Amino acid sequence: MTSALQIARSGLDALDQRMKAISNNLANVGTTGFKRDRAAFVTMLYDDPRAAGAPAGGDNQYATGLGTGTGVRVAGIERIHSQGQLVNTEGALDLAIEGSGFFTVAMLDGTQAYTRDGSFKLNVEGELVTNAGLRLQPAIAIPEGAQSITIAPDGTVSVTIAGQAAPVEAGQIQLARFVNPAGLTPRGENLYTETAASGAPQLAAPGQEGSGSLRQGALEGSNVSTVQELVEMIETQRAYEINAKVINAADEMARYVTQNS
Repeated sequence: MTSALQIARSGLDALDQRMKAISNNLANVGTTGFKRDRAAFVTMLYDDPRAAGAPAGGDNQYATGLGTGTGVRVAGIERIHSQGQLVNTEGALDLAIEGSGFFTVAMLDGTQAYTRDGSFKLNVEGELVTNAGLRLQPAIAIPEGAQSITIAPDGTVSVTIAGQAAPVEAGQIQLARFVNPAGLTPRGENLYTETAASGAPQLAAPGQEGSGSLRQGALEGSNVSTVQELVEMIETQRAYEINAKVINAADEMARYVTQNS
């Protein structure tokens, strides 16, 4: 049988996980493209020595059972992929996604990762890269001598070169969509990787097949609401204190029984 001490202890463990998620959300309130985490709780198995509807003698049945809960656990930490607020930066290589989708970048080991952070730079070869130097996929190279860069909402990259009247197209940015973006694994550095739960990436030009459009000169802020996180933090703290009091009360009850038995 599970004691009240064990049940309250499970509550402390679960609430500690929730507080970690809240702390991470608040720490990343200013992180570009960050998606807030939410701890999902589920009840643990019940001790049920007598089920409802069990025979009670004769033709009678018990209307209720004797099931007692054994506590709570965290079923998972879900990332909420709602749209963050767009912040204008006027940077020619700053891109924000309005809607669903992720930028695809090439990792150093040859695998692909996905991000909502569109603060791109140019490397020595003129290619669009992340702050960590990871190349955007498919690769976009800006010709040498480009005077201006224009990125359309559909991802078309055009540059103006000195001595040429007409803009030159340098490529088109594509976005990756997932059936279950919450199933992506966070890797740090604002990156996610594909999992069996997320499904395979579906590539499309921005604005097509359900993908969002691009906005040049802007970045997507985090979708963390400071007020909401503070409210949940206070709620978690109060629940943690109550579970701690349950442990103290159960310990005193056990001590009383031991001393008076």
